[in-house]
Amino acid sequence: MKCCICGTVKNCGQYLNKVFKNIELIGALFEDYNIIIYYDKSDDDTLNILKKYKNINPKLIFYVNLSPLSQFRTHNISKGRNICLEYIRNFYKDYEMFIMMDLDDVSCKELNIEILQHYLNINDWDSLSFNTSPTYYDLWALSIYPYYLNGFAFENHDIILTLLAKHITKKLSNLTSGELLQCASAFNGFSIYRTNKFIDCNYDGSMRLDLLPFINIFKNNNYINCKFNYKKEEDCEHRAFHFESIKKHNSRIMISSDIIFK
Repeated sequence: MKCCICGTVKNCGQYLNKVFKNIELIGALFEDYNIIIYYDKSDDDTLNILKKYKNINPKLIFYVNLSPLSQFRTHNISKGRNICLEYIRNFYKDYEMFIMMDLDDVSCKELNIEILQHYLNINDWDSLSFNTSPTYYDLWALSIYPYYLNGFAFENHDIILTLLAKHITKKLSNLTSGELLQCASAFNGFSIYRTNKFIDCNYDGSMRLDLLPFINIFKNNNYINCKFNYKKEEDCEHRAFHFESIKKHNSRIMISSDIIFK
């Protein structure tokens, strides 16, 4: 089995050396691996660290963005993630898996590699992300019944996000050992994908309601009973990516209650 390990980076210099050590541990689980990183202009030593690490590990490929940035952060990140995907399409399409991970404080913690190794041998997921300690933090990317839409886009969103946080915490705590929780979108800083289910999909930092069945939008609005801003220009880039794969391939987006970064 082969894997590409991907990420976007900006102003993450203080974390990168520890992140690269974790990436090497992850890469050792596979027959072969490559690292693909998209770099946006930073105010720290991120670029120098990338250059130094490439001399140490030739498996690193990094793309330096020279184009002006969008005013919307998610548009910049989705562009970077899509360029990583383009590298996979062009050069590593035969790799069975790829990982998308944040290259910051979340991924520089101690890695429990045994947990990841365990799930590589299980075939009941197409996308798999994990819990985090002390709480599940990434509500921005999370879509799970009946909360399909971005909780941040509702009026009184603090209330919605509190409900969503309680919902995901309860769901994960109720899982039996090894059981996975199905959802419509989840990231939480690290997710592994089966390439054939996602290679023809794209990240999008805008709101893509066209990728979500209307019945799910109705359920979401009916359950929450709060006004939703349909004209919002920014959304989590992972949501469109996962929704598109579900629509095209009926992909199984799963969350494990296990914690891989302690």
